[in-house]
Amino acid sequence: MKRAYRYRFYPTPDQVEQLAKTFGCVRYVYNRALAERRRAWVGERRRIGHAETDRMLTGWKRDPGTVWLAEPSKGPLQAALRHLQRAFVNFWEKRAGPPSFKKKGRALDAATCFRNCFTFRDGRIRLAKQEQPLDIVWSRPLPEGVR
Repeated sequence: MKRAYRYRFYPTPDQVEQLAKTFGCVRYVYNRALAERRRAWVGERRRIGHAETDRMLTGWKRDPGTVWLAEPSKGPLQAALRHLQRAFVNFWEKRAGPPSFKKKGRALDAATCFRNCFTFRDGRIRLAKQEQPLDIVWSRPLPEGVR
């Protein structure tokens, strides 16, 4: 029984630029939230949770210095905060070391998109805030119920 699908995206130059901005914003939000949480712990011995970092993200988007955070979809930025929260939970429960800062070029760029961040119709994926769908090459046809 075949259970996996391989696929490859072929984004346009505009989509490549937008994806690069999204990856950079995700890395920035993760690192800034991590810095804020560390600062609060070292300076005040206070834990900052996911809800507070989510409110911080809204403030960062409105700040004139970081207004560019409003360009990509909000979903991947919020997902970065969820990943940071999960990293802290794993650290507190002694399943992992402390969360570390993300560095450009040290790992693959990634962004998590939730269901409200994309549409999938007729075998085509269109990300939020993109004008045209991504070109995709599938390894084999999708089942009839998925399209």
